[in-house]
Amino acid sequence: MRSIMRSARWLFVCLLLALGASLALALSEEAWVCPMEEHADEVHDAAGTCPKCGMDLISKAESDRRAASRRDVAILLFEGVQIIDYTGPYEVFGHAWTSDGPAFRMYTVAEKPGPITTNMGMSVNPRYTFADAPKPDILILPGGGVPPHLENPAVMAWVKESAKDAEVVLSVCNGAFFLAKAGLLDGLEATTFAGLIDELRTAAPKARIVEDQRWVDNGKIVTTAGLSSGIDGSLHVIEKLLGRGYAQRAALGMEYNWQPELNWARAALPDRMVRVDTPQDMPVEPLLTQGTADRWEKQWSVATDQSANAFLQQVNQLLESSNKWTRESTGAWMFKDDQGRAWNGTAAVEPLAPGKLKLTLKIARRA
Repeated sequence: MRSIMRSARWLFVCLLLALGASLALALSEEAWVCPMEEHADEVHDAAGTCPKCGMDLISKAESDRRAASRRDVAILLFEGVQIIDYTGPYEVFGHAWTSDGPAFRMYTVAEKPGPITTNMGMSVNPRYTFADAPKPDILILPGGGVPPHLENPAVMAWVKESAKDAEVVLSVCNGAFFLAKAGLLDGLEATTFAGLIDELRTAAPKARIVEDQRWVDNGKIVTTAGLSSGIDGSLHVIEKLLGRGYAQRAALGMEYNWQPELNWARAALPDRMVRVDTPQDMPVEPLLTQGTADRWEKQWSVATDQSANAFLQQVNQLLESSNKWTRESTGAWMFKDDQGRAWNGTAAVEPLAPGKLKLTLKIARRA
């Protein structure tokens, strides 16, 4: 009799356990969320579509599993940050999807809570502060009004700490100066915004600074040139982590003509050698600026009462003083760039309209 009672009790316990498991399963299946992280906080009690974006809901358990597989992308924000430097990468990583949904979880981080004003006046609210931000797998350091923040111990401490365990650290534009200040470019190749190449050489004397690449990959540290280069650098990181197909699909989703083999670099263009510092009281309007790494042409409309001949003589003097060009004949010049390469240059002035002249400067790499 006792044996029968023990068996009955054991059977009852088993039934309770089975019932509890079934109940737990039923309850878990009753929780449904949107696969988009920004809508996942809203829990639904039945399958269907998200009322905010229309995507098919998934179970909470599946959502948690997918979230665990995503890489965290932290983007530093600060007063004066360049808009495209942080929004470009944010958009790119947001377009990277795998069969499990979004491949990355992007979030912005600032030293303190509250709105930040970008360099063009946009007001943006960071999601986290240094105190509560999750540790990133990928750290993005945008450019903009960087210099004052290089002297902020809290900013530099967070950059160093976040970079230490990150899988990839990506700088955009003069965000490279955060890496330079932290000593993270020592012994590496790096690049930055075209107009700050020389300054980065000074800030990172142990690095090799290049001006003919849109992005430079050292393995963990990836630096990009200015502004839109952060888009290409981010696509490169996706290719590096997930494969080229995922990067191509992200670019296509953005309607972006990604050409990684082209590696177009603003700093490699010779237009900086084609300039004329006209007097401030002489109105000048740009008409044309175009070329390649081997040749460049610029045209200006100049408001002046001078004759074309007289203005050309003034241009000749400006070219000699401003650009160190050496005249070979009337309107024809030779000069060398900062790497010792020889170039031919021409200057021409012609009437454009009453009281206006057209100035054309051309250069081409010398054979």
